Formats: sequence, structure tokens, C-alpha cells
Amino acid sequence: MSNIILQVENPEDPKDAGLTIEQREVIGLSQGTIVRRRFFRHKGAMISIGVLVLMALLVYTSIGFTFFGLQVPGWWRFGYEAQNAIINKGNPTWTLPFNFGEHPFGQDEIGRDIFARVMRGTQQSIVVTVLFGGLSAVIGVVIGSLAGFYRGKIDQWLMRLTDLFIIFPLIILGAVLGRTVGGMGAVPLGIVLGLIGWTSLARLVRGEFLSLREREFVDAARVAGADTKRIIFKHILPNAVGVVIVSTTLLMSGAILAEAALSFLSFGIKAPDVSLGQLINEYQGAFTTRPWLFWWPGLFIIIIALGINFIGDGLRDAFDPRQRRIPNFAGPYRQMGQIIAGWFRPWRKTTTRDAAPTATPTAAPAKEQK
Repeated sequence: MSNIILQVENPEDPKDAGLTIEQREVIGLSQGTIVRRRFFRHKGAMISIGVLVLMALLVYTSIGFTFFGLQVPGWWRFGYEAQNAIINKGNPTWTLPFNFGEHPFGQDEIGRDIFARVMRGTQQSIVVTVLFGGLSAVIGVVIGSLAGFYRGKIDQWLMRLTDLFIIFPLIILGAVLGRTVGGMGAVPLGIVLGLIGWTSLARLVRGEFLSLREREFVDAARVAGADTKRIIFKHILPNAVGVVIVSTTLLMSGAILAEAALSFLSFGIKAPDVSLGQLINEYQGAFTTRPWLFWWPGLFIIIIALGINFIGDGLRDAFDPRQRRIPNFAGPYRQMGQIIAGWFRPWRKTTTRDAAPTATPTAAPAKEQK
């Protein structure tokens, strides 16, 4: 994003009296600083980042992980495939608040620890989500930027290719391809889903490029002798980065649900590996007798999806210049209070009129005429 600096010699000058509170706040700040401040003020996004970071630390430090063949051990003593002696009839041993016991999430019918299995499933789901979002962003930006900048036949061919992917539902394409690569693990599944999930982002980027290529700063860059590559990557793409980032976060929130759906239908990650959707599928027969086998995978799916959605909302509010967020929440909340009070105003008038005593009108004394 271009570093546009808003400079005003004297903010108290009468000619600047028409500036809003939001505009006065950003005087003298770069565009990057403005976006960062708006994002940090979004409470939902900040809380979601904290929750997701804590969850990632728990997931990857508890049972460990493998990084390019290097096994990093964790602090949890049970493995996700190890069969153990059944304790407490397989019920969760966690008693509030901090007495976790041997198996806080419980055990399945053969004694496997549900906590370790949920941690492993969350790891795999996170890998699929990150790969899906990153690959979809790259493909969508490339196709959308080329179609929007060059237009003409290139635009027509690329958009017809996009329409070809759109007419097939993502869940059907994912099921067909996931049945082939699902047994290979989370990485191939994430790559396959990313290769077919870029269509919505490509259309958004194309529309943004069609608008930005007609702006004055692009004409000025052409007059200055900038080549096509520099215009795309130096001038247009930085101004479209807001659309790219927000759309990518929304794609990632959909990816966790798509992976869970495919694994639930047995078209995603397969045993002996574990994913959150596969856990729900594996334990669906125990829903009425041992519902906690469903609670924990479903809870982690909801946390990841909602957290990414809240972060996307915060990024949208930060990048969108039409968002007018007044400090201390005075403006929007005051307006909302006035609207709600307006709904009750007629009722209050009617009640006051009914409760007031009726006064007998008296005739005014006539003036004596001389």
C-alpha cells in the first residue's frame, strides 16, 4: 500500500473546521499507520488473535509435531494412536476448574486419549487451512490482476476459465480430488483444495484492478515511463492489498469447514491420521451415549472459524476508508440509543396523556368595551 501522508499545516485553522473527528485523528499519519490503528481498535479481532495464538501453542506443544522429518516432542504423555487402560469408564476426568485428571477429554471405546486425538486433528486442520488460503490467494491475485489490467481477450479467456471452476460446487470437486489424495495427508489435501478455491478472490481482484487502472496515479506512472510490471506491482497491487487480505481470511474460514465436511464424508484425511471432521465421523455412532466425543472436535472447529472471521472483519474495517469509527464509541452508540428512544417516544406521549388529569376549560373574561 502506498505510503500516503496526510499533512495539514495548522489543524486549528478555520478552513479545516469541517473535518470529522476521524479525519482529525489521522492528520500527519501514513496510510499504514492508519490501518494499523484501526485494526488494533477492533476488539473482536484482537480477542480472536489472542485466542488463536493460545490455541496454536496448546495444539503444537502438547503432543509435538513433525517438521521436515524432525520430530519435536510435546509435554502430553499420551499419543493420539496409543491404546490405554480405560479410566472412569471413558468419561472425561476434568473437573472444574483446574483438576484435569488423566484424560480430561475422555477416552473412546478402545482407550485412546481424546485430548491427544483432538490436538492432532486440529494440527491437520490448521495445515489444510493455511495451505488453502495461501495458494488460493496467489492464484486468485495472479489471474484477477492479469484479467483486470489487460482486459480484452486475456480478460475473456481468464474469466471463462474462472466460470468453468465456479459451475462445479467446491464440495463436489473437493470430494473427487480428496478421495485420491486424502490418504496422503493434510499437505496434499490443502494443495488440492487451494487449486480449486481461488475463483471468488480472482473476481474481486479483477474488479479492483479495473477500477484502479483508470486512476490518475496510474496515468502519471505511464507518463513517467514506468513499464507494465512496475505499474502492476508497485502502484496498483499495493492499493488492492486490502481486498486481497480480507478475502483471503474469509477463504481460510471457509477452508476449515470444507476440510471438516470432506473428512466427515470420508473424502478427506483418512486413518491412521486424524482430522477434526474425521473424529466427528468416527464417533457419530456414540452421539447419544458419549456426546463428549463430539463436543471437543466441534468446539475447536467453531473456535477456528469464528476467530478467522472476526480477524477478517477487523481487517475489512481497517482497510475500508468509508468506515467512520468515532473514538470512545460515542457516535454510533449515541445514535443507536437515540433510535431506540425514538421507538418509545410515541408510547410515552400516549401514556402521559392518559395519566394527566383532565382540566375543565374556563372561559376567559370578556374585556369591557368602552
